[in-house]
Amino acid sequence: MMAGEPVNEVATAAELSKTSTEQLLDEAAATARHIATLTAILVRLTDELDRREGWRTEGATSLEAWIVERCGASVATARAYAHVGERLFDLPHLAAGLASGALSFDKVRAVVDTATPETDRELATQASACSVRQLAEIARASRGADAQTDRRDFEARSVRFNGTFRTITAQLTPESFTEVRKSLETQAKRLSSNGETSWDQRLADAFVSLVRSGATGSSPYTVVTHVPLTALLEDDGEAQCPDLAGELERGGLLSLETVRRLACDATLILAVDDDVGHTMYEGRAHRYPTETQRREIDRRDRHCRFPGCANSTFVNPHHLIHSKQWTMSGNANEELTFVGPSGRVMTSRPSPLWTTVTASRRSRQVQV
Repeated sequence: MMAGEPVNEVATAAELSKTSTEQLLDEAAATARHIATLTAILVRLTDELDRREGWRTEGATSLEAWIVERCGASVATARAYAHVGERLFDLPHLAAGLASGALSFDKVRAVVDTATPETDRELATQASACSVRQLAEIARASRGADAQTDRRDFEARSVRFNGTFRTITAQLTPESFTEVRKSLETQAKRLSSNGETSWDQRLADAFVSLVRSGATGSSPYTVVTHVPLTALLEDDGEAQCPDLAGELERGGLLSLETVRRLACDATLILAVDDDVGHTMYEGRAHRYPTETQRREIDRRDRHCRFPGCANSTFVNPHHLIHSKQWTMSGNANEELTFVGPSGRVMTSRPSPLWTTVTASRRSRQVQV
C-alpha cells in the first residue's frame, strides 16, 4: 500500500497487521476522502436520474424508493442522498468540495439547506475548517428568526419511527423542543438512579412514563400480540414454548416471560392462528380485505412488497397497477417476482420475523 491512497480492497487482516500505525491513519483518512468522492458521483447521478424521472422505468414511486431497492440503502440514507443531490445543483463550490474529497458528505449535508448561490463559496471555505457540529450551528444561526422561518419550522414538524432499531426521531419547532426537553428532564430527575441507572436511561423511562400517563381506559396501553394459547397457560406454557413464545405486532419476537408480563397489565387483542401461523379465516370472498386479513398481511409483510417500497401506513393490499408492462408471480408467503419493462427481475420476500415464527410452527407440525 502507498500512503495517501485508499486501502486496497483485497488487503487482508494479516497484511494490515504489518502496517505501521502512522500509515494506517493516513490510509483511513485517504479512504474517507475517496468515499466522499464516490458519494459526490452517486448524488450527481441520482439527481440527474430524478430530473428525468428515470426511476419510473423500474417501477419505483420516487427516487428515494429506487435508491433503497437498487442501492441497498436505508430510507434515511436514500432521503439524504436525494435531498443533497437536488440542493447541490446550484451550489458548485460545495459540490466541488465533496467531489474532491475535501469535504465529507456529513459536512455538506449540515449546510446544504441554508446555502445559497451567494453564500456557497463562503460556506465551502468554512466547511473545510469546521466540524460537522460547528457547521450545524452556523446553519442554524444563519436562518435567523422571522415569520417565514417560524412557519417553515412549523411545517417541518414530524415524528418518525424506525421499527428495526426501535428508535423515534422527532423534528420539532424550537418552542416545542424546549418544552418537551424540559418536561422529560424534569421527570427524569425525579426518578431514582441508585447509582446504576444512567441519565439516558432515566430520560427513556421518563418518556415512556409521560406517554402512559396520558393513556385512557383501564389499561395504560393496548398490545396486539400473536401467540399460541399454550404460552398464556401457566401449566404447560413453558414446556410448549421454551424460547420464542410469540410476536408483538410491528415490534418483533417475544419471549415467554415478556408475553406473560404484557398479559398481566395490558389489554390483549388475540389473533387466533392456524397451524402454520395464518390468521385468514374470514371474508376471503370479499373484494376488500377484512381487518383480520389486513392485520395478517401487515404482520407478514411489514410494508409494501414491491422491491424498495417502504410504505407501511398508507397502503392497500393488492394495490399494484394492472399494466401489461409489469408482471408479478410467485407465492406471497414465500417469494414474489416482479419483472418490469426494462426486463430487470426483482424479488421480494415476507418479513424474516414472520418467516421465523411460521417456519417454527411448520417444524413442530411435521414432528407431530
